[in-house]
Amino acid sequence: MAAKRGSKTSMKNMEKELLCPVCQEMYKQPLVLPCTHNVCQACAREVLGQQGYIGHGGDPSSEPTSPASTPSTRSPRLSRRTLPKPDRLDRLLKSGFGTYPGRKRGALHPQVIMFPCPACQGDVELGERGLAGLFRNLTLERVVERYRQSVSVGGAILCQLCKPPPLEATKGCTECRATFCNECFKLFHPWGTQKAQHEPTLPTLSFRPKGLMCPDHKEEVTHYCKTCQRLVCQLCRVRRTHSGHKITPVLSAYQALKDKLTKSLTYILGNQDTVQTQICELEETKRASLLQAIEECQQERLARLSAQIQEHRSLLDGSGLVGYAQEVLKETDQPCFVQAAKQLHNRIARATEALQTFRPAASSSFRHCQLDVGREMKLLTELNFLRVPEAPVIDTQRTFAYDQIFLCWRLPPHSPPAWHYTVEFRRTDVPAQPGPTRWQRREEVRGTSALLENPDTGSVYVLRVRGCNKAGYGEYSEDVHLHTPPAPVLHFFLDGRWGASRERLAISKDQRAVRSVPGLPLLLAADRLLTGCHLSVDVVLGDVAVTQGRSYWACAVDPASYLVKVGVGLESKLQESFQGAPDVISPRYDPDSGHDSGAEDATVEASPPFAFLTIGMGKILLGSGANAGAGLTGRDGPAASCTVPLPPRLGICLDYERGRVSFLDAVSFRGLLECPLDCSGPVCPAFCFIGGGAIQLQEPVGTKPERKVTIGGFAKLD
Repeated sequence: MAAKRGSKTSMKNMEKELLCPVCQEMYKQPLVLPCTHNVCQACAREVLGQQGYIGHGGDPSSEPTSPASTPSTRSPRLSRRTLPKPDRLDRLLKSGFGTYPGRKRGALHPQVIMFPCPACQGDVELGERGLAGLFRNLTLERVVERYRQSVSVGGAILCQLCKPPPLEATKGCTECRATFCNECFKLFHPWGTQKAQHEPTLPTLSFRPKGLMCPDHKEEVTHYCKTCQRLVCQLCRVRRTHSGHKITPVLSAYQALKDKLTKSLTYILGNQDTVQTQICELEETKRASLLQAIEECQQERLARLSAQIQEHRSLLDGSGLVGYAQEVLKETDQPCFVQAAKQLHNRIARATEALQTFRPAASSSFRHCQLDVGREMKLLTELNFLRVPEAPVIDTQRTFAYDQIFLCWRLPPHSPPAWHYTVEFRRTDVPAQPGPTRWQRREEVRGTSALLENPDTGSVYVLRVRGCNKAGYGEYSEDVHLHTPPAPVLHFFLDGRWGASRERLAISKDQRAVRSVPGLPLLLAADRLLTGCHLSVDVVLGDVAVTQGRSYWACAVDPASYLVKVGVGLESKLQESFQGAPDVISPRYDPDSGHDSGAEDATVEASPPFAFLTIGMGKILLGSGANAGAGLTGRDGPAASCTVPLPPRLGICLDYERGRVSFLDAVSFRGLLECPLDCSGPVCPAFCFIGGGAIQLQEPVGTKPERKVTIGGFAKLD
């Protein structure tokens, strides 16, 4: 329903595109002038008659039975036209105008008929045949017909031959393709003529004109002459007048023009904000022009600005020009479309150029004038001024730091809109320097998010945002503090080739997530757990090994996972250990670092080849060897094995040179566990599943399709 109302509104706005520039009424049988403007056929004849041209108003519609063939008798209600006086006629004949006996074709000085176009105010040459050599704009006629149907639903159908205001139609004629009142029907169907045999029908608006015909040969047009920019028939092609011209089939011209018109229309529709901004600028300039004191200068500038505003308004979606172009694109008759689209594309092209090279047609400066601003001052006191945007609210659920910092915010519900934002940030863990606090700043950030690249590792950043519109800058948001990872982020993908039961592992296409499905083997094994059965472990390794420096990565573990181990290990030992099927029931088995695998393991001084954190059913198991720095110890020393809630994301920090691994809460960067690791060879990330479980590696921030804000490009405040 809303789409239907929008369509009617668009059609209503299009009405000015369908008015004849002479009679200011809807087009009736419009003709296309060589200057690409349109004019009603009857109006064109009347204009030629007023100019003194006689006998050059032939009907180019190729429908001699149409009422248009007798425009001088369109209705008994029409006022009689004034014919030239005898002395005027004699003078015209002597000067070569009109037709008279003895006139020879191909004379040395052929008659040139000039038509004053009411649209472009220029004289257009019609050639020797006058109006008879012009095409009818059948596409425009169809658009007018659709418009009349859209605005007169349920209303009366009016006579098409009456002088305005027309009477209500009572009859229709299929052969004449028109609707008539009683008076007009009798006039155009006199007794004793062939038209008297026409059968009257009920009045309707569904009459459609015939196909486009060549006005010279009365043949259907099939080609388009690019040189002459004119539709031609088969007979026109063989004439010497088109010798050497570039002539293409009408289908090619149809497709080329339709593509150009569609592309231009898409550009205009895609720049509606620009058009509206330019209209606002023109409106402001127009209001400023009202201050001028000299009446002549005022009227001249207002006229130019109003015309420019009207031109830009025609570019808005649902406006007349755009609506008319959309209606023309519905034309499927190829010759008719080429005829109408050629002139329409010229208008669209000029409108597009005006949009791209926009400049107000008049200036608002009147320095030489003495202004009376009393009325304007009264208006200013009544204005409601635009408010600045309120302080943005930073979305802490979507704001985080990983390999980069992703900042996201929103405006409060009742805040005025912001044109753009300013993002500011600084490090808080650097020594304070004398003078004002120095923020790094990025101006004119579009959208409601920003990406800060290349942050320093192991640092704390404070960030804030404020909006800006025409009224100025608003308040800053509350400061938000973000911890960056303690080491550079290690990017890798998952590789499930080393597991003993790889068929139970489902790795995503992007190799950033993995799910283990226990299936029937685990159920059967669970039934024999008391007999000391062997149960395989599903293992997934990272495809990147670390051989130096410090590295950090993060992952999220599904809280519903049965038993998952997250950690690192020597690549050679991992492949060797998990190629077989370890006995998970044996008290000797545990791929952890020795913290919960048995008392005898605690006496081994060498660093273990693995370091894992055990997670199950939404909890983290911290053994007796948990680092005291995790904050889990009592007054008398390290606590016994305990569990802590599973955070949304786990962080792993590997220090290869020191041979240490730290497990962190990746949201707050609070330490959970730190343990030694044998780093005598390449070390790679590892994930173990016993039963069902799922793990998702944290995505790099740079993969998000957000607007990037480069830290290096920020200018520091003074």
